[in-house]
Amino acid sequence: MKFGKKLLALTVVSVMSLSLISCGEKKDQSVLDKDKLILGFDDTFVPMGFKDSNGEYVGFDIDLAKAVSEKLNKEIEFQPIDWSMKETELKNGNIDFIWNGYSITDERKEKVEFSTPYLNNRQVIITLSDSKINTKADLKDKVVGAQNQSSAVDAIEADGDTITTFKDGKVVTFETNNEALMDLEAGRLDAVVADEILAKYYTKQRGAEKYKILSEDFGTEAYAVGMRKEDKDLVDAFNKAFNELVEDGTAGEISVKWFGEDIIAK
Repeated sequence: MKFGKKLLALTVVSVMSLSLISCGEKKDQSVLDKDKLILGFDDTFVPMGFKDSNGEYVGFDIDLAKAVSEKLNKEIEFQPIDWSMKETELKNGNIDFIWNGYSITDERKEKVEFSTPYLNNRQVIITLSDSKINTKADLKDKVVGAQNQSSAVDAIEADGDTITTFKDGKVVTFETNNEALMDLEAGRLDAVVADEILAKYYTKQRGAEKYKILSEDFGTEAYAVGMRKEDKDLVDAFNKAFNELVEDGTAGEISVKWFGEDIIAK
């Protein structure tokens, strides 16, 4: 009987030891050990990452990601996500990057580790060309829209009491910028606040004469790639790869392809 108890005790200890070793090995594993890295993005965000008429994922961020993947010698899978759930998707391990015109904010810094900034941006105010809105003050009592969980909303909320002057004292939010801009065209919104890079590309594609981008804005910011805080090795590898792409001119070429000029943050 005593022998049986001793044998049971030894078995339990052995199982626990193996579990601890297994946990230790898992803890020491790097995301860079994976052959494939998952990139989460909003597939409606032109010109950064979107689906073209052939159903292919294209855009500035898509091209830059492919160039970085070659430097890292890793395959990158492009995974469309609900942009309002981006940090949750990253935390849960469903994606390895948040990479799609992802603006650096203090709130986001608490949740993710940012890469080196790669583009600069403004949160601009877009109206129809015949609108009487010409300044930020003219947004008083107007219906203003923006993408849900976007840095546009953050920028508006950080701009003093401006939001309280909007109709109903709030921003009308949409799942995508495209939906917001379509409501602007339909007359259901008076203005949209969005990334300047998106705004210029969108209005150029649909007829710049139809729109007006105000000179006043809701502040400047920078785009970067978001990764998990514990994936320091991936952050370091990304930054090294990106810097090499800047130095060899590849990043600038991708910028010229999509924006007509080199606007890479340096």
